[in-house]
Amino acid sequence: MSEERTGKLDAIFVKRVHRGPMDPVDEAQLEAGLGLVGNVDRSRRRQVTLLEREVWDRLMAELVGDVDPSARRANLLVSGVALAHTRGRILRIGDTRLVIDGETTPCERMDDALPGLQEAMRRDWGGGVFAQVLTGGSVRIGDRIEWESGPDRG
Repeated sequence: MSEERTGKLDAIFVKRVHRGPMDPVDEAQLEAGLGLVGNVDRSRRRQVTLLEREVWDRLMAELVGDVDPSARRANLLVSGVALAHTRGRILRIGDTRLVIDGETTPCERMDDALPGLQEAMRRDWGGGVFAQVLTGGSVRIGDRIEWESGPDRG
């Protein structure tokens, strides 16, 4: 039942230019059908990317690394909710709603951050997930996170 716990939003990162830094912010706007306002890398399917803090911490322990989670280049760092195998589920963050559309595949830049990280992230959705915004609004660090819908059985 641990996957049904409530969690929280630990960090928000906005990438303002391609291949640019991930700027930490305390609050951001999610726009329905579009994604994170001000973020350069968003598409129809991949509007927002999410990473699970517990997975990141486990990967750092496995690889004996101490890299900041912003190196993953995900927009939202969450804790207390399991993201693996959640395609089709709806996640509430504060008043916003996101539908998880798939696993985010780690790129070669992960090995630039820490050798072996790309391969380690390939296991069990370790690279996080991408989602579309169903209901927009403000998200803030510390916002409550919970699942709205059950797992996809497909």
